[in-house]
Amino acid sequence: MPKLHHFHGGLHLDGHKAESLTQGLQQATLPERLYLPLRQHIGQYNKPLVDVGNKVLKGHVVAANSSLIRAAVHAPSSGTVSAIGKYPIAHPSGQSDDCIVIDIDGKDEAADPHIKDLTQLSPPELIELICRAGIVGLGGAAFPASPKIARGKTNGIDTLIINGVECEPYITCDDILMRSYADEVVRGSGYLQQILSPKTTLIAIEDNKPEAISSMSKALKDNSLANTELVSIPTIYPSGGEKQLIQVLTGKEVPHGQLAFDIGFFCQNVGTCVAITRALEQDQPLISRIVTISGDNIARPGNWETRLGTPISHLIELAGGYRQGDRGHLIMGGPMMGFALSGSQVPIVKASNNIMVTREETIARTPGYHDECIRCSKCTEVCPAQLLPQQLYWHTRAKAYDRTEEFHLFNCIECGCCSAVCPSQIPLVQYYRAAKSEIRATQKAQFKSDRARIRFEFREKRLLLKKQQDEERRRLKREALNKKRATSDETDSATDPVQAALERVKARKKAIQEEST
Repeated sequence: MPKLHHFHGGLHLDGHKAESLTQGLQQATLPERLYLPLRQHIGQYNKPLVDVGNKVLKGHVVAANSSLIRAAVHAPSSGTVSAIGKYPIAHPSGQSDDCIVIDIDGKDEAADPHIKDLTQLSPPELIELICRAGIVGLGGAAFPASPKIARGKTNGIDTLIINGVECEPYITCDDILMRSYADEVVRGSGYLQQILSPKTTLIAIEDNKPEAISSMSKALKDNSLANTELVSIPTIYPSGGEKQLIQVLTGKEVPHGQLAFDIGFFCQNVGTCVAITRALEQDQPLISRIVTISGDNIARPGNWETRLGTPISHLIELAGGYRQGDRGHLIMGGPMMGFALSGSQVPIVKASNNIMVTREETIARTPGYHDECIRCSKCTEVCPAQLLPQQLYWHTRAKAYDRTEEFHLFNCIECGCCSAVCPSQIPLVQYYRAAKSEIRATQKAQFKSDRARIRFEFREKRLLLKKQQDEERRRLKREALNKKRATSDETDSATDPVQAALERVKARKKAIQEEST
C-alpha cells in the first residue's frame, strides 16, 4: 500500500449516492429514434459519412474526420437515417448543433465483427483499433483515448493510474460499473499495460465504495496483472481530478504548463478501460455508456446502460418520471461541475455520466445578480489548484483577461469548490468559464487574423517577386533586341545596295577615263 498524500483545499460533501444504488445496473430500452451529435469529443467536428435514407447496422461508422484529435461516431443500433440537421445537444449554451437522426428498426442488427489475435498485435496496431472504436475518456472530459495513449507511449510512462475515484455527489455510474464489470476493467488495464509498459499500475477507488473495492479485488486475483495494486483513498472532493489524484497517490505535483504524461504518469477512467476491452476483444465501438439518473425530482434514481443518442426524456420515463410536476431542472454531470440543459430532448452523448433532475434550478446559466465579494478568502482556502479565485474574479469581471492569465486562469479545473463556499453566493466558476470562452474566442480570431496576414504578406512577396522577375526578363529581352539591332545595322551598312551602286558607277567612270587616255 503506497503512502497517501494530500492536495491543497478540497471539500467533504454529502454524497447523495445511496439513492441511485438501491437497485443494480439496468439495461435501458431503445427509443424509437436516436440523435447523434457529430462531435461528442474534444477536437475537430466529424463529417457525416451517411446520407438521409441510408440503412445502417449497429456499429457502422456514421461520422468521422481525419484530424489527429478525433473520435468517430458509430450507429448505436440498426435502422434508417431519417435526417441530418440541427437538433438540441448537451451544451451549456443550450444551442442546437448538427446531428444524425436514426429511426430504429427494432432488430438491433449488428455489423459483422472482425476479431483479431491481440497477442500478435503491436502497440501502434492496438492504438489504431482503439481509435477506430471512437473511444474517448468517459470520466467527463471526453478527450479521444487513442492520441492520449499514443502521446503517453511516446513520452514513456512510469506509473499507470486507473481512476475509479467518483468524487462528485450524486454520480454513481463508475461505482456500479466496477461492481458489474470488474473483470473488463482489469483486462482493459492489462491492455493499457501492454501498450504503455509502465513500471507500476495503481487502481484508485474511494473508501466509500466497499462493494466496488471488493469486486475489483476479486477481479485482480482472477486476472493477475504485473506490478498492479488496488489503492483505497480518502473520500474528499475533488480527488478524482487527474492532478489531484496523482498528488494523493504519489505526492508529486504536475508542474504548471505540463500534462501528467510529461512527468511519467498516465491516468485513465475505469469506464474507458471497459470500452477498450470491448473494442479489442469484441470489435465493439463505443455505442453505449452507463448513465446515472439522480436528483430530488426523479421517482426511481438508478443507473442504466444506455445507447448513445437516446433522448433524456426516454431515461426519465424508465426512471418513473418526475416526482413533482411535469418537468424538472436538468443538469448533465453533478452539482459541482455539471451544467444546465435546455430540455429533455437533449440526447445522451459519450460525456453523459449523470443526469440530475432537480426541483429547483441549482446551476446558473450565466453570471447574474449576487452579493459583493467580502474578501473572506474562503475560496482560496479550498482551491485544489492553489489559485487565487478572488483575484481571478475581479479580473474576469473587469474583463482584464491579460491579468487573468497572470493568475493562471487556465489552471482552474472548474471543480466548483470556490463557488460552494462563497458566502456572497458568487458563481465564480461561471465567471471563469465565460472568461475562458472569450479568451479562446479572441485567440481563435487572432489566429485567423495572423494566418490571413501571413497569407497576405506571402502573396504580396510572391507578386513582388513575380514583378521583379518579369521586369528582369523584359530587361534581358530589351538588351538582346538592342544587341541584335546593332549587329543588324552594322551588317546592313556594310552591304547597302545604294552605296554599292554608287561605288560601281564611280568605278565604271574611272575605267572609261583610263581607256580614253
